[in-house]
Amino acid sequence: MDTENSEVIHNPAERRFELTVDGHLAVLTYIMMDDIIIFTHTGVPPEIEGGNVGVKLAKTGLGYARQNGLGVRSKCWFVSKYLKRHPEYQDLMK
Repeated sequence: MDTENSEVIHNPAERRFELTVDGHLAVLTYIMMDDIIIFTHTGVPPEIEGGNVGVKLAKTGLGYARQNGLGVRSKCWFVSKYLKRHPEYQDLMK
């Protein structure tokens, strides 16, 4: 599984970040509420679980929030867990 050379794509029309690895699509979905991005779901197909796919999606989504001056909320257990383990993103939490 090659996640190092796979790039996360922001697909605003579908309100999600996408990562395709070995032909399998993983997503981090969100909704926008004013200047807050609310992460709602991380979906990683079983075939590519365990390859830091979810981590790569979370980091990209949080980086997007920071670059665009957005606050962050999470309704997604994976992103919530990631945020607890990475205090460098706590300033984004609204």
